[in-house]
Amino acid sequence: MARIKIELPEKFDFSTEIPVRISDINYGGHLGHDSVLSLTHEARVRLLHKYGFTEMNIDGSGLIISDAAIVYKSEAFYGETLKIEIAICEFSKYGCDFIYKIIEKETGREIARAKTGIVFFDYENRKVAPVPEKFKAIFPPKETL
Repeated sequence: MARIKIELPEKFDFSTEIPVRISDINYGGHLGHDSVLSLTHEARVRLLHKYGFTEMNIDGSGLIISDAAIVYKSEAFYGETLKIEIAICEFSKYGCDFIYKIIEKETGREIARAKTGIVFFDYENRKVAPVPEKFKAIFPPKETL
């Protein structure tokens, strides 16, 4: 069975810390898969906010998640603080990828890697939109490891 591989870039654009909440824990006693996507969402919103953007307004366009992938490396538990690093790469005419590296802050243990494919969207006209130039200027292309 083929496994998903998420290559990490050499450089990340943003980093934030988020504690694992009790609501992030599943019946297995560790961080649930649905919570990983929720944590990446929170980190993405924080990155956008840093540059004066929202998910609905990135220099006039919104964004839509077109796909998502997660590769788990180890468990995370209630009370741990996760450091989530984000890199923006793989630009196309209408979108890009957000790559996330999630580690446990105290030990540096890698918890997961994730990727969300982003498509820019004109919500008023209900159609895809080109990547805003202002966004591309902030996040230049990167090489992966």
